[in-house]
Amino acid sequence: MRAIWVWPLALLAAGCGQDEPSAAERQRMEEADIAAVKAAQEPPPAPVTPEKILYPDIERYELSGAGCNFAPEGSMAAIALAQPARGYMKIDGELESFAPDIGSGDLPLGAKGKYTAGEWSFMLDLAEVEGSQSGSETVNFPARFILRNQRDQIVYQASGVAQCGS
Repeated sequence: MRAIWVWPLALLAAGCGQDEPSAAERQRMEEADIAAVKAAQEPPPAPVTPEKILYPDIERYELSGAGCNFAPEGSMAAIALAQPARGYMKIDGELESFAPDIGSGDLPLGAKGKYTAGEWSFMLDLAEVEGSQSGSETVNFPARFILRNQRDQIVYQASGVAQCGS
């Protein structure tokens, strides 16, 4: 009788060892668990509403020059300027200055596709083949704009028009 009970227990014990994950699989599972905990602890990004850069701002800060500006759909006022040497946005009433990312794509008139500042970075993506002449020295392009915070989280994004000119 005793042999009847020992044999199924031996098979059960042998079967349990086969379902154990390998060391590599355990490592992957631990890393996934750690990433999930970190993601749960990181607060969601606070949304940002960029402000319009108006003509008085352009005069006050001497922002005129060649490059591209971005206006979201439904607006004619720019919320971002992308120039060869600097990029600009107005956030919380303050004009923020951005450095061009020289490794990013080139836009018309020496502007770049990405700009960075201390807490922010923005990307301007143009549909260059769809540009249409809008003035003697300006071309309008369908565009997409993304603003990210210092943790590389998207805090604002919009489609609209990028007007490039001098």
